[in-house]
Amino acid sequence: MAMMKVPEWLKIMRNCLLSTILLGAWLSLGQAEPVFKVVPLGVEGGNDESNLSAYAVAVKETDAYVCLDAGTIYHGIERAVAAQLFSETVFEVLRNNIKGYLISHPHLDHLAGLILNSPDDSPKPIYGLPFCLDAIQETYFNWKSWPNFGDRGTKPILNKYRYTTVSGQEETPLEGTSMFVRAFPLSHGKPAQSTAFLIRHAENYLLYLGDTGADMIEGSDNLERLWNAVGPFIAAGKVKAIFVEVSFANARPDQLLFGHLTPRLLMNEMKRLSQLSGDLRGVPLVITHIKPPTSREQIKRELEELNDLKLRIIFAEQAKLLEF
Repeated sequence: MAMMKVPEWLKIMRNCLLSTILLGAWLSLGQAEPVFKVVPLGVEGGNDESNLSAYAVAVKETDAYVCLDAGTIYHGIERAVAAQLFSETVFEVLRNNIKGYLISHPHLDHLAGLILNSPDDSPKPIYGLPFCLDAIQETYFNWKSWPNFGDRGTKPILNKYRYTTVSGQEETPLEGTSMFVRAFPLSHGKPAQSTAFLIRHAENYLLYLGDTGADMIEGSDNLERLWNAVGPFIAAGKVKAIFVEVSFANARPDQLLFGHLTPRLLMNEMKRLSQLSGDLRGVPLVITHIKPPTSREQIKRELEELNDLKLRIIFAEQAKLLEF
């Protein structure tokens, strides 16, 4: 019996349907094309001066980065160049690829790399909330701690860095990039403060939290306000990753947290966020700022035990590329 010839139009419809099914399955597995690339220049919370909080973020198809915090800069770039994450030299990356710094708070483990490399850096903005920019001006760039590379303060003013205030009410364009930022205050153990940065490119977001304590410990509603702001974007599938600290293991007493999180406190906050945003299953949660002597393995084990929300937990590593 002769086989019936399949009409050409039916073949085309069949192939289109198959392609659609395969694409849907690919996207459902979290394989959507990445929007952001992140080069961790430093990831720890101390004591290693060569590996302190600093994350270079760019839109994936560009080489225009901003640094989220700046604890380690030179050594982090050096490691990233060795790992072939940058094709330029260390100083070319510092001067040309990094377009600005977003500093969550002025503690040295988030700022030392910017200060130490300032003589060799190029002119660019430093973004932050007023409390942070004021502290950089008054404490570091004052001709007592370090020459004044800022654009205000103690004379002579060298005008290399431009202090740029950001807020949660409106977006600020990140100079030299196609990204924008909003900033939200965080509590970091009285009297210290910190900042969360919500980075946007097109309709996609990346959320980075500097050091923060839990609202229930800090007597604050700062995280609640942040979750209310970002919840709708998470519900719409627009938040590609959340970077958040877990400094200590669960055994750390609350009175000795000094404005930091444990796995238990973080997961409590994630449950609060899920009430506003819906299902967080599969949302990448990048863990930062682990402090010695707490081990990465202990933090990982405790987070896995508490991960009822099925978050996709990632541990940032120096000079290991992340894409979201």
